[in-house]
Amino acid sequence: MKQLIERYPDELLLRNDLGVKYLMIGRVDEARQVFLKVLDTDPANGFAMVHLGFILKTSDKKYQEAIPYLKQGIESNMPGVIDGRFFFHLGDALFRTGQHNESNEIYKLGAEKGVFPSFWQRSLYNVDGLTARPWWTKSQSGNSKFLTKLEQNWEIIRDEGLINLDEKRGVFELENEDLREEGDWRQFTLYSQGRKNDRNCKKAPKTCALLEGFTEAVNCKRGQIKYSVMQPGVHVWPHCGPTNCRIRSHLGLVIPDGARIRIANETRTWKLGEFIVFDDSFEHEVWHDGTSLRLVFIIDMWHPELTSLQKQTLAPI
Repeated sequence: MKQLIERYPDELLLRNDLGVKYLMIGRVDEARQVFLKVLDTDPANGFAMVHLGFILKTSDKKYQEAIPYLKQGIESNMPGVIDGRFFFHLGDALFRTGQHNESNEIYKLGAEKGVFPSFWQRSLYNVDGLTARPWWTKSQSGNSKFLTKLEQNWEIIRDEGLINLDEKRGVFELENEDLREEGDWRQFTLYSQGRKNDRNCKKAPKTCALLEGFTEAVNCKRGQIKYSVMQPGVHVWPHCGPTNCRIRSHLGLVIPDGARIRIANETRTWKLGEFIVFDDSFEHEVWHDGTSLRLVFIIDMWHPELTSLQKQTLAPI
């Protein structure tokens, strides 16, 4: 690629391709320099704009600086700029800088252009035709039998979670997806992308034993099974999960007053020993305004309308 650029130094498509390749292998600083050089030559190059905005937003966390690059890049309508990732991060950057109405307009535009399934459902890795609703029931998930079994044993699951909260064990890890505005939110993962974490399951053996046979969850390559603990003061930014291929459930283990979750335009709370079930590809937001920790057990399950072949062949997320 570099040899081609040396041979055709004025060919900006080659430079943009090089920048994308750097991004794909995690060489962000080199990608940044490529896109800056493209914009030095062609300040109106929308493709370089959206990618530079993407870097400023996701790597540098410079939300205000990212906005004009993402916005003008999308408005250029150049090939490659009408992409859900750029609409997603522009809307998120606008929201995090207090521009909520502008954020909503970007999400509406993304839905109109077909880069999102809908205004509320903004997942990027989707299977067409699956039933989409924000809130589900245990029965609608197709897994009522297993979920009820776990509810009947919720105290066992709670007790193993509480034991592992001991800081000396060091198994609960800080949320690392840049979803928190503030506060302490940690997770202890037992399964991820359909793979069992043997080390962690040895620390919660009774819980992992209860999960045996729950194939729609333990084999879900696009989900996780984990404990989630929030300390008072947490606010989780509005966000959407990456895929419409899973249904998420939360089992209430320690539920103080002041903790609540919004899915789309409806806000609910958790109840001890009971599951709430929802589609996390819809926008959701969490607050913990209480005075003591909140602990839930999260189980992702395959969407009940996926075929066996789809479950086998879909790439992990």
